[in-house]
Amino acid sequence: MKRLVRVKDGKLAGVCGGIAQYLGVDPTIVRLIWAIGTLLTGCFLGTVAYIICALVIPKDDDIID
Repeated sequence: MKRLVRVKDGKLAGVCGGIAQYLGVDPTIVRLIWAIGTLLTGCFLGTVAYIICALVIPKDDDIID
C-alpha cells in the first residue's frame, strides 16, 4: 500500500520529495511545479500550503506498521 510521507533526504521539509515518491515522478518536476504555482499565486498560497503539508504529512520514519 502506498502512503504519502515526507522523505528525510528532502531539500526543506521533504514535502515535494514525498509527493514525487508517491506519484512515481522525479522530485525536481514536483519542485518546479510547486515553485511556479507559488510564484503565480503571489507567493502566499504556495508557501502556506507547503507549511501545512509539512505539519500534516508524517515523516517516513514516524510511520509504525
